[in-house]
Amino acid sequence: MTRNTRNTQNAPDATSPGILVVGGTGKTGRRVAARLTDRGLPVRIGSRAAARPFVWEDPTTWNGALEGVGSVYLTYYPDLGFPGAAEAVGAFSAYAVARGADRVVLLSGRGEEGARAAEDRMKESGARWTVLRASWFHQNFSESFFLDPVLAGELALPTGDAVEPFVDADDIADVAVAALTGPGHTGRTYELTGPRALGFGEVAAELSRVTGREIHYRPVPPDDYRAGLREQGLPVEFADLFGLILDGRNALPAHGVREVLGREPRDFAAYARDAAATGVWNGAVAPAGT
Repeated sequence: MTRNTRNTQNAPDATSPGILVVGGTGKTGRRVAARLTDRGLPVRIGSRAAARPFVWEDPTTWNGALEGVGSVYLTYYPDLGFPGAAEAVGAFSAYAVARGADRVVLLSGRGEEGARAAEDRMKESGARWTVLRASWFHQNFSESFFLDPVLAGELALPTGDAVEPFVDADDIADVAVAALTGPGHTGRTYELTGPRALGFGEVAAELSRVTGREIHYRPVPPDDYRAGLREQGLPVEFADLFGLILDGRNALPAHGVREVLGREPRDFAAYARDAAATGVWNGAVAPAGT
């Protein structure tokens, strides 16, 4: 199938309320935008580099991004559980509803207390809301956080023997589009995971199998990992997210993908096979946007 080439940077047309995709160049956002565009729906990308820039820290940019918009797919970078996220999401959601964009589909983090606070602030806006609480993404290993360690051949992480039911970003996008365009999702919270939980040693073994080279998993103490983040100039709060899997709160798979889409979620092995075929783990192609 040939992808629809409609320019998603264009303003929504006057006859159909548009859909703002905040974080529209990120892992889930660009997939959501592509699916909506393929349906012929008017989409606006919410990002710093968009024709109408959207900047979380600059509320003066929100008005232009919301013009002509009726629905919002809402993501927050770097993470919904980080300090200040709940306040920003609450303020933006209230502003969006006041502007007429009262349908909000919020991407949240499974098991994150800070993310729950942001969810609550969004709900207080009066929006017709849907919350998608997602596990860690398959694509973290090919498009962002864990890509460099995979390329280096070692996943050195503070995760011990913990397991996580990683979810595919394409499954999240399919659920988000269903919630944005179909009935029956208002006031619903869906937990989105893959079909099985894997430890990081199992992940390393699967990546070794599909790449044909040795990729090892090495548990490291949380303080060492935090120091490494600091040295790289990354937010040290990322280290706190590993606590979400260490205590087992997210170990069991959930059924949100099947509940919404009527099919099983994509397994990590299928993701790894397809990602390896692109050459991303041998340097043949540049990674997609985060």
